[in-house]
Amino acid sequence: MKFPYGISDFNALIKEGYFYVDRTDRIPLLEEAGKQLLFLRPRRFGKSLLLNMLSNYYDLAMASEFDTLFGHLAIGKNPTEKHNQYLVMTWDFSSVLPMGSTNELKDVLYRYLNVAMEDFATTYQAQLKQPIKIYDDAAASFWSLINAVKASNHKLYLFIDEYDNFANEVMSSKIRNNDRYADLVYGEGLLKSLFKNVKAAAAGNGLDRVFITGVSPVIMADISSGYNVATNIYRNPEFNDLCGFTETEIQHALYQVANECQQRGDVLDTNVAMKTMRQFYNGYCFNQHDFTSVYNPTLALYFLKNLAQYCRYPDNLLDHNLGMDRDRINYIAQLPNGSALIQRICDDSQQVIVPQLHDRFGVEDLIKHEQEEEELASLLYYLGVLTQDKVVALGKLQLRVPNLVIRSLYVEKLRKLLLPDVQLSDFRQAKEQFFITGDLQPLCEFIQARLNVFSNRDYRWVNEFAIKTAFMMLLFDDRLYIVDSEPELKRQYADFTLIARPDMRQYEMLDHLMEFKFVKLSDVNLNGKEVQSLSDNELQELPQVQAALTAAFAQLATYQPILFERYGEDILRLQTTAVVAIGFERVVWRRESEVCIKNKCLKNDISVA
Repeated sequence: MKFPYGISDFNALIKEGYFYVDRTDRIPLLEEAGKQLLFLRPRRFGKSLLLNMLSNYYDLAMASEFDTLFGHLAIGKNPTEKHNQYLVMTWDFSSVLPMGSTNELKDVLYRYLNVAMEDFATTYQAQLKQPIKIYDDAAASFWSLINAVKASNHKLYLFIDEYDNFANEVMSSKIRNNDRYADLVYGEGLLKSLFKNVKAAAAGNGLDRVFITGVSPVIMADISSGYNVATNIYRNPEFNDLCGFTETEIQHALYQVANECQQRGDVLDTNVAMKTMRQFYNGYCFNQHDFTSVYNPTLALYFLKNLAQYCRYPDNLLDHNLGMDRDRINYIAQLPNGSALIQRICDDSQQVIVPQLHDRFGVEDLIKHEQEEEELASLLYYLGVLTQDKVVALGKLQLRVPNLVIRSLYVEKLRKLLLPDVQLSDFRQAKEQFFITGDLQPLCEFIQARLNVFSNRDYRWVNEFAIKTAFMMLLFDDRLYIVDSEPELKRQYADFTLIARPDMRQYEMLDHLMEFKFVKLSDVNLNGKEVQSLSDNELQELPQVQAALTAAFAQLATYQPILFERYGEDILRLQTTAVVAIGFERVVWRRESEVCIKNKCLKNDISVA
């Protein structure tokens, strides 16, 4: 079975027999939706393949290939009247490098557009009755093309892929007071002027349809009157899974891969693989009236391709080509109030709730210090690092992190925000010692030496979230574990779980269930120096600390059987650990004196720090 990872050429995908999930049944709905459409999805979400499929469907030059490409698909059995009726042109703005000054950027963009129009002239020379003249000014070239199309008695369908790609790259410089962005979108800016020409051409001048894809509405909002004619379809329920895979589609693919692996003598547990993919790649929802989630197609194909080739999981479940999501989170962190929002997102005891998702906010709205949180949260939604969760009181919308891949990027950024001088090598040995033996003491000492970062005026989280955050930042390791902060266990919420990935259970490592408590200095009637002078055992003998440990283990005892039920008694090697912070001065910990394997608990050597 061949999976088209990184392939957006629909023609090649079909002819070479790659895996393809049919979305051609939406073509009639797209035609009914409007003549100028704007469809937004996060990066690497299959938008380019969608446009390429539509281009092949509408292109009159591809009429002889219709049965080959579409005959076996839904639209091939009941095509619309418009199939293969258009001259088609595609502009892919991800091909425009955002380098240099405004004039240099203009030259790069115009050269790209002129090449695209020259290619159009070559493709349709038999249909065009007059030549297309190419000028240094690509806008003039465009009108020469429009006039040639009008004279041909054909109509033009223009596809613009990643309309905001190079502008988004320039936008990130806006927060550094760079005026290149303003030169693109404000006044008679380069990008605004280009879209004004597209708008004018679509007003009865031969440009019949326009389909635009992008990531966020920010650039379109800043272009404003330059292109205010597009129909936004990106949150329509019928297009929720226009890009992306459903759970059923992933299951069918896994069954086929498992059959092929079985023929090669390999065994693949499809239920376990499904659960892994669900936790790492699922969770995106683009419509608040139907919360059916979809899988990121690039991540899913990355996983499935490796699985089909080797009958095992990829070593790293985060496809490094999704590293641009890390850049997006970094960008948000630089905006006013951005770091605070990232910290809130990492705190599962808090929710990110907005009255509604904004779709008309520009860069100036984002960089002003008094900007609304819902604008930042909306941008994170469009970037794909938050998604819709559910409708709550008063019709407000609760957002969430879609999956573990994205959560790992947040945790990484939070660690760099709070502990900028700490490198992975500084605590790797202490972390791995805990993974293997359950001994948390080295990591406790490492964190204890850095707890002051949480006590300053910017990070005054005087509760167990502060200490949980410190440990989560350092223990988060999705190469080895399925990491969950505040997992729901039958309507109860544990603080932190580390459940070994199915493909990593061959190694000697424990599963971990952790609970965190915070005791204020005022509760123990001691000051910081007095707490520092006590030994760990003396601290644990304090009544308030004992009470916190007792409460933690009572909660852990409740969660433990639920985890065995969820993951299987024959699977887990579960250690439960309670951690208590006394102010921001000291950390003590205790684990159960037994590690539970197959729901039977065995004596552990170390129970108290």
